[in-house]
Amino acid sequence: MDVDSTFITAEVIELIADRAGTREEVARVTEAAMRGELDFAESLHARVATLAGLPVSVLDDVAAQVEVSPGVPELVAFLAERDWPLCLVSGGFVEIVRVLAARWGITRVRANALEVGADGRLTGRVAGPVVDRAGKAAALREFAAEAGVPLPDTVAIGDGANDLDMLATAGVGIAFNAKPVVAAQADHAVHHTMAEVVALLR
Repeated sequence: MDVDSTFITAEVIELIADRAGTREEVARVTEAAMRGELDFAESLHARVATLAGLPVSVLDDVAAQVEVSPGVPELVAFLAERDWPLCLVSGGFVEIVRVLAARWGITRVRANALEVGADGRLTGRVAGPVVDRAGKAAALREFAAEAGVPLPDTVAIGDGANDLDMLATAGVGIAFNAKPVVAAQADHAVHHTMAEVVALLR
């Protein structure tokens, strides 16, 4: 499943941008990207550029600040009872996603990495290839193969346009509190709590 505005309530890049004084600018670009109006990778580079100069310690502050979406504890428990693996795939940042994964006992994650300079400050660049729409679908295939789960038996959950390939690749695609373009293309759309996902999977 996706992370920002899906597994958690916030868009992490906006929380980081808050500390750089660029939140409004970043939020506008995020919103357009999630509606599918902008190329995700281009929008990510533009937003991350506004974070240059921030000390890397802000990432710990943000990781401590994020809250999971309603129903996530129920969903995590439901999956654990059945020994169904849960993987986090994010166009956000692995520095935050790893903390969340450790907190919830999740072992497979894929996300972007923020480049940090020798001075311990963010450079305003992403390190390595961008986890975009295609990258999320590739991660789903890879994680399913590792876990020995046939693709028709996989479930993907997301909210934004960069989740569409992942939702289409999975056996079941679920839009969570999603943009209209995503809700229209998913197999199911839920709007309030991950407990609704549990009800779908029972």
